[in-house]
Amino acid sequence: MTPTTPTTASVTATAGVRRGLRDFYEDPSVPVASGTPRSLRQARMLAAALGPATAGPRTVLDIGCGDGTAAATAAPLLAGHRLVGVDWSQDALRRAHARLPYAIRGELTDGGLPFADAAADAVLFSEVIEHLVDPDSALDEIRRVLRPGGHLMLSTPNLAAWYNRALLLAGVQPVFSEVSLRAIHGRPGREVVGHLRLYTARALREFVTAAGFEVVRLSGAPFHGVPRPLRPLDRLACAAPALSSILLLHARRT
Repeated sequence: MTPTTPTTASVTATAGVRRGLRDFYEDPSVPVASGTPRSLRQARMLAAALGPATAGPRTVLDIGCGDGTAAATAAPLLAGHRLVGVDWSQDALRRAHARLPYAIRGELTDGGLPFADAAADAVLFSEVIEHLVDPDSALDEIRRVLRPGGHLMLSTPNLAAWYNRALLLAGVQPVFSEVSLRAIHGRPGREVVGHLRLYTARALREFVTAAGFEVVRLSGAPFHGVPRPLRPLDRLACAAPALSSILLLHARRT
């Protein structure tokens, strides 16, 4: 029997991980919608960047649109612009079709998105990057479909959120981080959502810049899962993005 080479083993392991994650995200019980407060904040940032559609409608891709809730929340602020939802989960797309005029199956890897180079004026990338095995290739593909100067609106949980700093000091697993796809271990919360990578404000800036984008603005947003008595403090933390629950980043393709 010929031993498996490290290269073959690595490819096999990666394929197994992707199959497992596909099965996980195709499960209808897995949450796919972002919270409304962060969706609205992100949509306002995008609307300000694009300007009114009277100057000409722009094409906005919501990559990883899930069930279309976030895009539908943004739609009134983007009136006149063409909003296209993109996801590879068939179950999510079925639900997105009820909320969006355009919902297309596409992937950031394994062949890429079904769009030509420089086809989009803006990309919404909301709570997706933390789920990816290969975020580098994902940003390469987003850069490909964006026109020069096109806008990237990315949101992701903040590893260094104000409460995570306290939890780590107490030896507790940070919120948003997960060690299993089957159950929550060692941290507050009940839902398993498949987070693979987490970013601080500094790490996100550096990562996006290295991928060929210029960071325009980094803002904070609250997290709907914060216990009600602590929500005023969570909203207050948004004034300092490095402490906020959610990082909202606006970048432009260089």
